[in-house]
Amino acid sequence: MFQLITESPAWLSIFCLIAGALFTFLLYRKGGNTGEIKSWLLWLMMSLRFVVITLLSFLLLTPLIKTITRQTEKPIIVIAQDNSRSIVTNKDSSFYRGKYASDLRNMVEELSKKYEVKTLSFGDKIGENMDLSFDEKMTDFSKLLDEMDVRYANRNFGALILASDGLYNNGSNPLYHSLKVPVYSIALGDTDAQKDLLVENVSYNKIAYLNNSFPVEVTILGRECSGASTTLTLSEDSTTLFTRQVNVAGNSFRQVIPVYLDAKKKGNHHYKISLSATSGEITTTNNQKDIYVEVQESKRKVLIVSDSPHPDVAALKKAIESNENYEVKISTIDKFAGSIKDEQLVILHQLPSTDHPASDLIRSIKENSIPCLYILGSQTNVAAFNLLGAGISIRNSLNRGNETKAVVNDNFSLFAPEGDIKNAVRTFPPLLAPFGDYTVSSQGSSLLTQQIGSVVTSQPLLFLGESTKGRSGVLCGEGCWRWRMNDYELNQNFDVFNSIISKAVQYLSTTEKKGHFKVICKNSFNENEPVAMDAEVYNDNFELVNTADVSVTIMNRDRKAFPFTFSKTEKAYSLNAGVFMPGEYHYKAQVKSGEKLYVEEGDFSVYALQVELNETVADHQLLYTLSQKTGGQLFYPGQLKELAALLQSKEDIKTVSYSQVKLIDLVNLKAIFFLLLAMLTIEWFLRKRSGGY
Repeated sequence: MFQLITESPAWLSIFCLIAGALFTFLLYRKGGNTGEIKSWLLWLMMSLRFVVITLLSFLLLTPLIKTITRQTEKPIIVIAQDNSRSIVTNKDSSFYRGKYASDLRNMVEELSKKYEVKTLSFGDKIGENMDLSFDEKMTDFSKLLDEMDVRYANRNFGALILASDGLYNNGSNPLYHSLKVPVYSIALGDTDAQKDLLVENVSYNKIAYLNNSFPVEVTILGRECSGASTTLTLSEDSTTLFTRQVNVAGNSFRQVIPVYLDAKKKGNHHYKISLSATSGEITTTNNQKDIYVEVQESKRKVLIVSDSPHPDVAALKKAIESNENYEVKISTIDKFAGSIKDEQLVILHQLPSTDHPASDLIRSIKENSIPCLYILGSQTNVAAFNLLGAGISIRNSLNRGNETKAVVNDNFSLFAPEGDIKNAVRTFPPLLAPFGDYTVSSQGSSLLTQQIGSVVTSQPLLFLGESTKGRSGVLCGEGCWRWRMNDYELNQNFDVFNSIISKAVQYLSTTEKKGHFKVICKNSFNENEPVAMDAEVYNDNFELVNTADVSVTIMNRDRKAFPFTFSKTEKAYSLNAGVFMPGEYHYKAQVKSGEKLYVEEGDFSVYALQVELNETVADHQLLYTLSQKTGGQLFYPGQLKELAALLQSKEDIKTVSYSQVKLIDLVNLKAIFFLLLAMLTIEWFLRKRSGGY
């Protein structure tokens, strides 16, 4: 339906009629220059003029056409199928790929007659449509429920049908999620314990150090295997390093076996841990695990020296030591009396300060060419800091602080930050940075810039640079411990904060001699994690350039080659090579800069994820509790018809109708313009043809 309304009072339209009549009368009054016009033609021209003037006057009242349309939306029913490997580890695996899959499709067709049915699968990621391959390596309920909140917010979301065995090994407990629609669970899997021996867990450090012994703790789990015997073997390259016979006592058996290995050779080592199979096991796939240990010469040492005790120091220490390759020592400047020659990085927190210029320490850092990260704050002597050549200088400082929030610089190219730090950083509380005009060296880049109030500036907050004298960095504010607390409050972990700090420390503490070509790659990846690399090319002046193409070939142990070409960033290169099968890999990257060919080689390992095979007993209690909490019910695979019938009988799952009001300004309608133009044209033509002027 529609109606005509005006912004001005409707009674003013009377004056529009009067204006039309008056103007027409004055133009066509008796005695006017109308020539010898027939009476009917005169009345036609007068009518056209009256309508044009009246309509033009009416448009001054800002008339609007109000239209009201109604739309209906069917209820949305989402069917989410658990596509993880644990579904088919039991004896009914053929049932789930056969009859169950057919019955599920029939239920979708039946529900689609009345509802808008959306199907998807989930594991460690959300897949569109229904995938029944059951090959996902992990199960994450929280990611699924979060996706439901995002996709169907403010929609007519009727119900979620969750088909799963109730086992999850990633993300938070789904019972803690506040989903606002009923969950109808389809309980898959088997709640009866099956005969199974498995390597439940292997605890070890991914990094060991040359000529040291390192422990590996193997946890063996046995279900319904009382009286069985198995042999635990640990080997490397078909060489057995450890073996022990294990006798299973009881149907619920668990034993932790410690193993000590010697790190005799530098590099990546692949160890295989396996249990010999016993008859009648439901699966033997979980009888083995592969681990990869990198043997290095020594840990990288980081020294943090502060003007005074500060919570930032503890936060930095924990973030840096989240990488097992680093060890951190801390001290205040008034108590520091040691040597720094063995340090790979020194962090100066609010030094030099007004009370402690730290001249001897800073001189020693420069003499030994040790990279340094400066953290500025309210105690920093800004004038003394400007003389250090750290890549940043602050002018017109008024010896006061300025609260500034962090913003990720999209043009940063020295390395690729891990994860989605861009959105996470927006929630970080502000740091207290020195007030002033910041000047930045061209030989560096800002990972984070400052946002002051609502204004995003180009002033650096976390700056990393490199010159012929070495690498240095500046965090232009104190209070990063609040970032760490905020990260945990939002994500229940410190991953974003640790990533920012450890990546910066890794960049600064790199001790190898500067070359023209460098490839940056992690030592290990999970099998569901894409292999990512960064590369840097320097010209003869050791300035970053990316004019040439960088190629890399990744080879597995069977010498099968996978060639790739790096993508160019603003100043460097990056590569996402996708996911690889578990195993050990060697890469060889090269670039031709000018007439010279530069080559870099390295190794990395891809870990197999077997968490889906560690638990074969379905958790239907979790599904029942989730359904009861949200107002749904639990069903079994043989009750899909009953589930469809129940949903179709629900009166609260119904089509809804929405009204949409739309206002159109009459003066903006092209049809009105052409109508007025046509009437004026016809009137003018008739007057001219009849001899009127």
